[in-house]
Amino acid sequence: MSLLIQFCYLQLLDVLTTLVFLTGGVKEANPVVHFMLIATPSPLLGLLSIKLLAIALAFYCWRSARNRLLLIANMFFAVLVAWNLFALLGRA
Repeated sequence: MSLLIQFCYLQLLDVLTTLVFLTGGVKEANPVVHFMLIATPSPLLGLLSIKLLAIALAFYCWRSARNRLLLIANMFFAVLVAWNLFALLGRA
């Protein structure tokens, strides 16, 4: 269960750092997320849609005991959030 909670927490941190970037005029680098940002009525709705899908996939991994895959996803998003935070510090 802790892997799933960690994944959700990392998704929240990614949403927050992405919103800071977007309000600062930085373009989204992920083409799928970028598409959702422009395809939905508001960028926040697009971002939340992608994150809800990611959390649903993480829940599936957790329920089907794919803990290694969930761990790898957590490591990826931890690095991504750290990268975002360092980039934000560099802009300050």
